[in-house]
Amino acid sequence: MQQIDASRQASALYRAHGASAEAEVAAKIRACTAQGRTGEAEDWKLIQKAIRELRQ
Repeated sequence: MQQIDASRQASALYRAHGASAEAEVAAKIRACTAQGRTGEAEDWKLIQKAIRELRQ
């Protein structure tokens, strides 16, 4: 996933979930990691980083 895509996803999630958006993404990361979907987990980590940047 490219940074611009992660930023778009982060913005959408933040609008939809507000302050709990990062917790939603953390749950996605854990689920993907547990299921061995490491590539998808890495994408969610980029989105998580972008959400943190939005919150600053």
